[in-house]
Amino acid sequence: MIFLRRATHVAVLTLVLIPITSALTTPEAAAEPRKRSQAEAATLARRMLAQLKVARPLSIRGYSRERFQPRSAHRKGRCSTREMVLARDGRSVRRNAACHPVKGLWYSPYDGKWLKSEKYVDVDHVVPLAYAWRSGAKRWSQATRRAFANDLTRPELLTVSHSANIAKGGRGPQGWRPQRRAHWCRYATSWITVKHHYRLFVTRKEKVALLNMLRTCR
Repeated sequence: MIFLRRATHVAVLTLVLIPITSALTTPEAAAEPRKRSQAEAATLARRMLAQLKVARPLSIRGYSRERFQPRSAHRKGRCSTREMVLARDGRSVRRNAACHPVKGLWYSPYDGKWLKSEKYVDVDHVVPLAYAWRSGAKRWSQATRRAFANDLTRPELLTVSHSANIAKGGRGPQGWRPQRRAHWCRYATSWITVKHHYRLFVTRKEKVALLNMLRTCR
């Protein structure tokens, strides 16, 4: 009976400890299946990158955020794109009647920060709007630019810390990389996926930087 009680006690402790350990694991914890998927994603990304046109960047002349997101434009329904991304990326997010998040927990993969308030997070365009403009979006229709700026299907929108978003600005991978090296693989594959889908071109330095980051995929 003593051994049965001890065994039961150990089993209960195990059940209690497992969820706690899982809760402390970051969204990018590297398990074996994840490692394999990263390697596969990198292989596909290299193929897509090879298909992208290499060219010099276009002039920034004529660019403004309103060319992508006019003030009069609204998504269907009551939630904005930002609010939808914050709800998607956060944990235990609670929203008010106007869909605005009033409580939640967000992880910023660029710098590894956990943020407990919506005030400290930004929704980052992985391929910045100004950078996309110089990569070919300058020639798009207003509708295509708007679709790009609000794309919830491709990995273009990501919740990050405000400080990381400010540090990145409108730069590309040749001028800025996530502070966390562990995110370089995901950042590069996301960048390439977006550019490939929208048929945006890359510069030579940009391509080299992306290939270097893809080497971190394991």
